[in-house]
Amino acid sequence: MTARIWRLRAPAFVAVLCLTLSGCGGYNIIPTQEEQAKAKWADVQNNYQRRADLIPNLVATVQGYAKQERDVLTAVTEARAKATQIKVDASQLTDPEKLKQFQDAQAQLTGALGRLLAVSENYPDLKSNQNFLALQSQLEGTENRIAVARRDYIEAVRTYNTTLRTFPGLLWAATLFRNNKPMAEFSATEGAQTPPQVKF
Repeated sequence: MTARIWRLRAPAFVAVLCLTLSGCGGYNIIPTQEEQAKAKWADVQNNYQRRADLIPNLVATVQGYAKQERDVLTAVTEARAKATQIKVDASQLTDPEKLKQFQDAQAQLTGALGRLLAVSENYPDLKSNQNFLALQSQLEGTENRIAVARRDYIEAVRTYNTTLRTFPGLLWAATLFRNNKPMAEFSATEGAQTPPQVKF
């Protein structure tokens, strides 16, 4: 009798076991995707910091050739200071306003850098300076890295936010991960359709 009952209940037991195991995998999706998005944000910050680190050398090089361009040099220095003051750590990624402040400061710095690089057109000696050319090349590479890091962050956030809003992640978000909120994404800034010009 016991063997017969077991044979009848075995398929139900296997089905419950399979659902439980698949549910455990679903449980891990939200924290895994959250950590992936945070890691991508760290890449974004790292690349913006790399750009900020290049600016003092670039300003110093241009300053040696273009002393009369004090307004442009000052604007770049001030924009860099503002951009490096605004920090967004992983715990603030759900705050769209904080991310917008960060993005606005970085956009202001991008604009100031564009004006600085445009100034070099007036100084042929500067344009041929090896240090300036190396810095310009590094800056161009950094802008590309920033674009890739932002794209990767946006994709990681899209995946995470979608999981929070769709089944079965919606169930986990409503029960065990109630404190998890959708993360903020970058939004296009004015003039985003036009890439910054860093070539000479």
